Amino acid sequence: MEEYAYVLDYLPCGASGSYSREPKVQLVGENFFTLLEATVKPNSNPAIGSRVYVGKDSRDVVEKIKKRLSFNELTAAAKDALPNVLRQIIMAREKDFIKFINTAGPISVRVHQLDLIPGIGKKNMEILLEERAKKPFEDFAEVKKRVPTWLDPIGSFVERIMSELEGKEKHYFFAKPFIERPS
Repeated sequence: MEEYAYVLDYLPCGASGSYSREPKVQLVGENFFTLLEATVKPNSNPAIGSRVYVGKDSRDVVEKIKKRLSFNELTAAAKDALPNVLRQIIMAREKDFIKFINTAGPISVRVHQLDLIPGIGKKNMEILLEERAKKPFEDFAEVKKRVPTWLDPIGSFVERIMSELEGKEKHYFFAKPFIERPS
């Protein structure tokens, strides 16, 4: 269950083609990158990229979580905002992603979890494994300093999470897979 989510799109008149004209937001969860649609409380005007409470207690912006969304159900504006919002979340949760780098292990004899992060490749993975064996990484700045050939670690995680949200992956490290529920 997500406690906080980030606004990807605000639809003050609801979704086009919908019978309901209640204001809605499309959100991405902070912990599991769950894509959500929610109604908004009256007089709320949430900004794209703003962090809102979606937990069980009293909410100040979100009225009700309507449903979980698939990537394809996002509006074009939400899809455009998603990479920047993911970058924002990854930077806010830097310690979690550094922990992943420090603890990632093999999936099989031939495949390592780090192999599946875009932009790492075999050379960077070898350097990462050697460097983390010497001393665990503490932040992204240290990763960039000790593994200078890995040009954009945050961008690599954004790309991986986008791919998981789009349903393109066999293994899910960060996002919960979207499972279509029968109507």
